[in-house]
Amino acid sequence: MSVKVSHLSKIFETQRAVDDVSFEAHKGEVLGFLGPNGAGKTTTMKIITGYLPQTGGKVEVCGFDVSENPMESRARVGYLPEHNPLYRDMYVREYLEFTAGVHRVPKAAQRIAEMVERMGLSSHRHKQIGELSKGYRQRVGLAQAMLHDPEVLILDEPTSGLDPNQIIEIRQLIKDLGREKTVILSTHILGEVEAVCDRAIIINKGKLVANAPIQELKQQFTGQSIVTAEFAGKTTEALLKKIKHVQSVKSLGPNTWQLTASATHDIRADVFTFAVANNLTLLELHKELFSVEDVFQQLTK
Repeated sequence: MSVKVSHLSKIFETQRAVDDVSFEAHKGEVLGFLGPNGAGKTTTMKIITGYLPQTGGKVEVCGFDVSENPMESRARVGYLPEHNPLYRDMYVREYLEFTAGVHRVPKAAQRIAEMVERMGLSSHRHKQIGELSKGYRQRVGLAQAMLHDPEVLILDEPTSGLDPNQIIEIRQLIKDLGREKTVILSTHILGEVEAVCDRAIIINKGKLVANAPIQELKQQFTGQSIVTAEFAGKTTEALLKKIKHVQSVKSLGPNTWQLTASATHDIRADVFTFAVANNLTLLELHKELFSVEDVFQQLTK
């Protein structure tokens, strides 16, 4: 694994911001890092990047302990904070040259040209950063985070404040980066997690409350499969309860019913068979889909 966090804790005076958190992040995946405001997400990311020391526990980046080998671990991390700290009076290429010098990037000119092209900055490379839109400033931030070719990329709210078109562009960049890097993505936009991430962890009041692939997460915490069916004719609750695996039935209106089963059973085929057997015409049949937002609310409310 690229990042391994073991029993991590961080205490600020009397506040336990991070409380016994453990997880791993692997190469080739985008890991969503979720939680309400003040849950401990940013603190955890700052510890991984070496910006903050932990109170207890252990963090390893590419096999290097961030406390014992801080320079080796930091060299393998690219970090884009929520508030992108750019020098707005510098030109794009000038800023990237400065960043390359800090990281002692070999063949810097070639690497800068690659990042400018990849991040879609070719037509803006001679502009001052302060003149750019927020979307392009985020691209510059991603370029500086990627410039030294890190194995791990940590992004804190990378699409915050962007317009819909810019969000789509940055999401695609993150998905592309996730194929070759380990990406940890913190965001408050829960739809973004479903669109971009392979796996998600949820932290609440400093504690880890969920860690699973996106689809598994949605099934694991809802625990139910819910189907809505509308028939052209009348049927009864008693008959519907006889359908295989159906646990409960609820009327939603004239000839419209909500059928509930366990999460492991998709009962749509059984409902169709029931309709045929009872000479009923199905006008509508669909499975209710739970979102990451549903799971998030359930675990953090």
